[in-house]
Amino acid sequence: MSTAVRRGGDLVAETLAALGATTVFGEPGQHALGLFDALSRSSLRYAGFRNELDAAFAADGYARVTGRPAPLMLSTGPGALQSLAALQEAAAASVPVVVIASQIPSAGLGARRRGFLHELRDQRALVAQVVTHAVQVQSQSQISSALQEAWEVALSAPHGPVWVEIPQDVLLATTDLPPVEPVPVSPRVLAPRPELVAEAVRLLDGADRPTIIAGGGVVRSGAETALLELAEKLRAPVVTTFGAKGAFPWAHPLSLQSWLEDWHTTEFLQDADVLLVVGSGLGELSSNYHSFQPRGRVIQVEADLGKLEANHAALGIHADASLTLEALAGAVAPREADGVAEKRVAEVLLLVADRLAGQGLDLEQQILDAVRAALPDDAPSFWDMTILAYWAWSAWDAGMSGSMQSAQGAGGLGFGFPAALGAAVARAGTGPVLAVSGDGGAMYGIADLATARQLDLDVTWLIVDDGGYGILREYMTGAFGAPFATELTRPDFVALAEAFSVPARSTTPDTLQRDLAEALASPGPSVVVLPVLLRMFAPTHPGSES
Repeated sequence: MSTAVRRGGDLVAETLAALGATTVFGEPGQHALGLFDALSRSSLRYAGFRNELDAAFAADGYARVTGRPAPLMLSTGPGALQSLAALQEAAAASVPVVVIASQIPSAGLGARRRGFLHELRDQRALVAQVVTHAVQVQSQSQISSALQEAWEVALSAPHGPVWVEIPQDVLLATTDLPPVEPVPVSPRVLAPRPELVAEAVRLLDGADRPTIIAGGGVVRSGAETALLELAEKLRAPVVTTFGAKGAFPWAHPLSLQSWLEDWHTTEFLQDADVLLVVGSGLGELSSNYHSFQPRGRVIQVEADLGKLEANHAALGIHADASLTLEALAGAVAPREADGVAEKRVAEVLLLVADRLAGQGLDLEQQILDAVRAALPDDAPSFWDMTILAYWAWSAWDAGMSGSMQSAQGAGGLGFGFPAALGAAVARAGTGPVLAVSGDGGAMYGIADLATARQLDLDVTWLIVDDGGYGILREYMTGAFGAPFATELTRPDFVALAEAFSVPARSTTPDTLQRDLAEALASPGPSVVVLPVLLRMFAPTHPGSES
């Protein structure tokens, strides 16, 4: 197409740039070519992936490390549907991904079934079940306003993926609308109601055993400093959920770390006379599989209205975590450090360690320690749904807030590697990113070894090869006595990576730290394969095997 002609696609690219976007992820398709043609002459950088699932995971990873919305361009029908599993993860983890998808020509929309390529009965309605906001543009004059509205929704707590779809003919038609100029975009301020803050302060000041559960909302709102101030004023122990790794200093005397799947921690939380839950809905993983039953008062601060008191009755405060923690920290009465809370925390952590010590899990702890020692403190890590990640949820010292990211929101396979690639796009030239997958999850992202090489992204991919879906193998064996459909034929991952001109090596538990550190220190993509069979620590919730 001639660069002298402005079309609907140009309005999209101009609006994204006006909103502050610098990078766009995506995968082209026939109906979306007007978008990609416009990208070719815009100021936006394009990071293209080999399938829509990986492109969406990459946008997710980019948004997590930058805290900014990540634009994702997709084509109609199959392309749109391929992205949904990744968008479900973004929705569950409150990640701001802004999808711009094409649609069939306007003549086929509505009740008409004209048989266009990629035609769905109602694409927007399908997607609306996953994303937090979905609109269909009808004309070029709607494009900029629709994108600005979507961008503001994505930016506002509780955050999440949003969707704007535009018919092919609208994208391709020439336009006489003026070039889009920068526009101010401000997220909605979700401040706590003052009477609820006052009541929370009254409860916390009157508590003998106040305790805090810090969820992912603390990280997303940048509330770490306020959390630390409040905990130290109250002398309140803090446990971080798996989505809030690093939100509270791991080695702090008040840190219960993240052992939410251990009954000793569950019992400690149940014993709190006032439990402050910030930025967490107390879902399955954060409540030891819904076995947690608080005996005291609960105060829940949550930006997602649907999660407020969804699992436990509470003084519910629908608000941003940072604004609320700042208000609480500024109002509660400081307490003297008498060492009582610190002693109770140390006792719980010792009980957790003793329970693990009796299960013969030295290998698993050795491997996790080796990975942590090899990873630079400022390097983010992205974990797929694999046994080593399940260990990391509980046992990993993230060091920095938000530096450990995993697919524990929706729990789908294939997240780790492409999300790490998206993070590497954002961090270009500033250091490595680590991806961790099992061999089953790794097969989802193999095609984007080509993307890693093409874009020369600084990602080291650790593939833990246990010959199958390891955690499902354990679940089936525990439930039914033997696994089925969990054993997998795998490629030679080292040779496969080298076929993409990506350096690769096989390692052992004893050489893992050295090999991984060397790979992380080498610029560009690399793969480290660890053939090993790992086990999970025994579950502790009622009804589980102990």
